[in-house]
Amino acid sequence: MGIPSVMKKQLSYPAMREIFSRFQQAEAEPKGELEHVNAFTLVVAVALSAQATDAGVNKATRGLFALADTPQKMLALGEEGVIEHIKTIGLFRNKAKNVIKLSQILVDDYGGEVPNSRAALQSLPGVGRKTANVVLNMWWHYPAQAVDTHIFRVGNRSGIAPGKDVDAVERAIEDNVPVDFQQHAHHWLILHGRYICVARKPKCGACIIRDLCQFEDKTE
Repeated sequence: MGIPSVMKKQLSYPAMREIFSRFQQAEAEPKGELEHVNAFTLVVAVALSAQATDAGVNKATRGLFALADTPQKMLALGEEGVIEHIKTIGLFRNKAKNVIKLSQILVDDYGGEVPNSRAALQSLPGVGRKTANVVLNMWWHYPAQAVDTHIFRVGNRSGIAPGKDVDAVERAIEDNVPVDFQQHAHHWLILHGRYICVARKPKCGACIIRDLCQFEDKTE
């Protein structure tokens, strides 16, 4: 994610309220698209999703999670067993290694449970701040903002959350999105970026916030 060529001005509070009111009206309870059955499978799925699509991860993990939905079962499956299920995903060997390592740490240090502090989550192999924030948001409903390429693009194009890097965009969301919309802000923005405000040819004609967006090169 590169630095935006022209930094936008942060949208006003009334504009932010209007934007997120529209997102809420369109989809009151947005959901993440990674399939999981518990906190552990969510951590694994998000860790596997780095440089991969959610659809590709879901296809690989259906069989994996049917066999191993706890750290103990994942350890019993072993690294080669994990590889067999996820070899269609990019960087699968390193990811399989991390899944086994994080499973061992969860068993040894956390009694087989997934911790719900950001620092503890980030101490797990293959789990960075973005992954930790996704897990905190999706499983524990904490208003953590996980900034990926979609959110970075939407935040900067629109003026919802301008920032030169992912940390700045994360702070802009936390600081400027009204608190009653914070819980779902991450999912509204990621889905908007994935399906409407796409990278090459944004679908501005179908955009529900077009009139409030600061993007200069709008399409029809």
